[in-house]
Amino acid sequence: AQDELNSAVGPVYQAMIAASTAERMGTTNEVAGATAYLLGPEAGFVTGSDLLIDGGVIAAMRAGRLNLQS
Repeated sequence: AQDELNSAVGPVYQAMIAASTAERMGTTNEVAGATAYLLGPEAGFVTGSDLLIDGGVIAAMRAGRLNLQS
């Protein structure tokens, strides 16, 4: 994502970050923590679920705060 911020799609990424609840990109440690949970014994009963690790981007889209349609 960092490379894409500096590419032609950079403005789209910046809009996603600005509209998200977190207002920043996630860190590798945050993604790793969620991954560790899903791979660990605590998630043994988790099936068929989406774990959104997006800082609130999807919620912003659903609330109408972010429209990525051209």
